[in-house]
Amino acid sequence: MNPTPRTLPAVLLAVVAVALVASGLRPYDRLTWFLEVLPVLIAAPLLVATHRSFPLTPLLYWLIAIHSLILILGGHYTYARVPLGFWIQDWFDFSRNHYDRIGHLMQGIGPAIVARELLLRTSPLAPGKWLFTIVVFTILGVSATYEFIEWWAALASEEASAAFLGTQGDPWDTQWDMFLAGCGAIAAQFLFERTHDRQIAVVDPAVADKLRPRA
Repeated sequence: MNPTPRTLPAVLLAVVAVALVASGLRPYDRLTWFLEVLPVLIAAPLLVATHRSFPLTPLLYWLIAIHSLILILGGHYTYARVPLGFWIQDWFDFSRNHYDRIGHLMQGIGPAIVARELLLRTSPLAPGKWLFTIVVFTILGVSATYEFIEWWAALASEEASAAFLGTQGDPWDTQWDMFLAGCGAIAAQFLFERTHDRQIAVVDPAVADKLRPRA
């Protein structure tokens, strides 16, 4: 049975909640697990609290759920030890576990659609070059902020720093993380723009006029 737009948030929340509980059972490192899933612990209550007053598009709920599951899986194993990353490493003969690259690519995709939706629904911005550019630079700022948080966490806990940062000896890991987040933000807007605009017009009819294609 496929969830309807009305039930979709509850279904996705239940899936994420089950995954979160399961990941918290004997994780590789408890502190690293907490740091990795902290965004989920913050976002989930916020989404529940605002679901009636500010419902999001189904696309955005899906992307938030997928991003949450990626974080949860990485938190359980630590990013450098996720089995999926080892499988990809074997398939493509990579020199390291690249699961963290998936996480940072998603750090661009999901938050880009969050930023796009908030800007379209709460500001005068309409679809176009300015919106596209502002969303990309917003995500690059978010990614840089996350890298600062990783740095501060590593300084606070030297023991957990290697697991949380997941650099695996790559001196360019921070640059790769921000680059992939930027790529995700660009790709998400190209891939989802039309679908996103249609869904926003449904959940927020007040902004439907500025989402219609111009002749």
